[in-house]
Amino acid sequence: MQGLRQVSLLPEELEALRLADLEGLPQLEAARQMSISRSTFQRTLERAHRQVALALVEGQALCLEGSTIETRPAGARRLEPEQR
Repeated sequence: MQGLRQVSLLPEELEALRLADLEGLPQLEAARQMSISRSTFQRTLERAHRQVALALVEGQALCLEGSTIETRPAGARRLEPEQR
């Protein structure tokens, strides 16, 4: 990884990706959960998608800035309170 250029992903961008792409929430609901406007959420998500695309397409390292990652077994999804 040393010789690779780095693409940074901010914590709020990672959270936007999680809510929209992993949890499948509509932008309005995801924005509400992040306590931001829908338009701000949309801009954050667009930047996150661009950063991930750059890393994948150009073979760059994806650097998660200031993020704490919670890992789960493959295929495991977090259950919402009403699903428990």
